[in-house]
Amino acid sequence: MKELRLFQKNIELFLLSFPAVVYILIFAYLPLVGLVLAFKDYRYDKGILGSDWVGFKNFEFFFTSQTAYIVTRNTILYNVAFILVGLVFALLFAVLLNEIARRWIKVHQTAMFLPYFLSWVVISYIITGFLDHEHGYFNQLLMQFGADPVYWYNESRYWPWILVAVSLWKGVGFSTLVYYAGILGIDSSYYEAARIDGATKTQMAMKITLPLLAPLISILMIMSIGGIFRADFGLFYFIPNDSSFLYSVTDVVDTYVFRALKNVGDIGMSTAVGFYQSVVGLVLVVLANYIIKKINDENSLW
Repeated sequence: MKELRLFQKNIELFLLSFPAVVYILIFAYLPLVGLVLAFKDYRYDKGILGSDWVGFKNFEFFFTSQTAYIVTRNTILYNVAFILVGLVFALLFAVLLNEIARRWIKVHQTAMFLPYFLSWVVISYIITGFLDHEHGYFNQLLMQFGADPVYWYNESRYWPWILVAVSLWKGVGFSTLVYYAGILGIDSSYYEAARIDGATKTQMAMKITLPLLAPLISILMIMSIGGIFRADFGLFYFIPNDSSFLYSVTDVVDTYVFRALKNVGDIGMSTAVGFYQSVVGLVLVVLANYIIKKINDENSLW
């Protein structure tokens, strides 16, 4: 009876949330039934329920493969780099945005946020315009200075830096706006008191802005750590143009599973790796939240 009164009192809010609830139910919860494929030798003629049960053999297929270590290493290290580099630059740009005159703030926000809406396919063409062997801007620039052109899509040593830079360029605008919104929520009296005491801009940023943004930073960090074992497929597949010369530094779990599914058609193994990624992500979120809670209970997610 109490729940019914609560529903009647907030019926408008429930109706507004209904489309999102249906969307999550269809695309997030109903597919969970398919997780059983991780433990089966799936055959189309037998279906999900009729396929033979194989236990953990699909997991063994991934972990015993020669490239399992490489793709796992790449996935984790790239995501750690994305989190750390993205955090530093997003906070820096958010603090700088707060110092820009209000009449120019919309221009800078739009310029920084625009790449976030571009698809990786579009961005891959932009990157190709810079890195193409014959007509790319960088090679044309190198030849003007008398240097030999670089075959970017054949040289793996450059790509860790390229992928980090491209990911930063695309995603830093969104993170910056999140932190900028957090800065706008800080009581201006803190800054006024600091100015009276003679504090510099840097001192106010270090002693006021960053400490008061700590709860927001902690929450976003916990959410990011949860996806540390799940790479952005578009970034690692389209930007390097799926060049086989670059697999040692661009192949991650998601691209490896995609190729295995495309070339071998092993749905069981693909499901097993996806299930493994989700479990590891859940464990990392709980662990990160536990650590942050031990450091400062107020900054934890729950």
